[in-house]
Amino acid sequence: MAVDPCISFLRELVSIDSVNPSLVPGAAGEGQVAAVIADRMRRCGMDVELQEVEPGRPNVIGVLSGREPGPTLMFCGHMDTVGVDGMPAPFTPEERDGRLYGRGAQDMKAGVAAMIDAARLAAERGFSRGQLIVAAVIDEEYASIGADALVSRWKADRAVVTEPTDLRIGVAHKGFAWLEVETRGRAAHGSRPRDGRDAIMRMGRVLHRLEALDRELQSRPPHPLMGTASLHASIIDGGRELSSYPDRCLLQMERRTLAGEAGNDAAREVGAILDALAGEDPEFSAEARLTFARPAYEIPSGHELPDTLGAQLSALGLPVHKVGMSFWTDAAVLGAAGIPTVLFGPGGAGLHGPEEYVTVADVEACRNVLALLAANTK
Repeated sequence: MAVDPCISFLRELVSIDSVNPSLVPGAAGEGQVAAVIADRMRRCGMDVELQEVEPGRPNVIGVLSGREPGPTLMFCGHMDTVGVDGMPAPFTPEERDGRLYGRGAQDMKAGVAAMIDAARLAAERGFSRGQLIVAAVIDEEYASIGADALVSRWKADRAVVTEPTDLRIGVAHKGFAWLEVETRGRAAHGSRPRDGRDAIMRMGRVLHRLEALDRELQSRPPHPLMGTASLHASIIDGGRELSSYPDRCLLQMERRTLAGEAGNDAAREVGAILDALAGEDPEFSAEARLTFARPAYEIPSGHELPDTLGAQLSALGLPVHKVGMSFWTDAAVLGAAGIPTVLFGPGGAGLHGPEEYVTVADVEACRNVLALLAANTK
């Protein structure tokens, strides 16, 4: 039996190492996969531009233009993946039991393959009105500099980001803030407790208060689409040797935010914890720094795109569910640039885990829905 061209293309994408070098120093990056995607877009009849965002790390933008004027629809997905620790053969796609395994299979080379193959079908069926932009961008797994560069040059009336949603229509998602918290102590020989001040012990006090704050955040009434805010301690480092009091401890943490919350709100929460601890102990010394943040996203209320996309699902006999997503995506970047955006992609499991897969039938269904949307965007 012939393999669907969308699935054969997905297998090719998974076989290419595109681990984000900002996450894993020295990693391959998106250059090779971008070249393959650009070639595929050209063979689908699109005009293609490579937008160099960083050396060797280009966005790939393909454009399909209709014969008549009309709206511009954008499909957008990222090419980079997270690292591959714990995966014995991350770039050897394996298909079994209706699933395709490999790093990036679900997050999100399946969505990239689906949106490009949808453009192929649209072109073959005589795409006649408006413009379809298909954008494969870099760096979503780190700082989304690819999406930032994309919206600086390219505009659209509406967009679909093809992140994995289990074929549900994502109309909102959470944001995040990254913070560093540093506690300060005093270095001394481990046998001289009167001289030393333990920065790691002091960080323990901070962690205790952060855990209480996390419980409080998750006990609040949930946002109807995004759920509750949360926080977690991500990376911690401190100390120099076993027989010395540590003079410094550094915590890197993440706060997941909801609509209406900003990174500075998270920084103020942590700052209040540090102020309270300093008030209890005059020797307590610490500071918090906001290092990076991205806002939550929600498509404007009443926008027609979720219903238009839902109509294409219904036309193929698929259920329609509008949901909020827990993870952050480039939809927030597009939305902030004035492009109303939804999320829609295939299902699977193992995002960022040692065994990642995508459901093959979902990839084909996603492609078919996107092709219908391209044909029916008014």
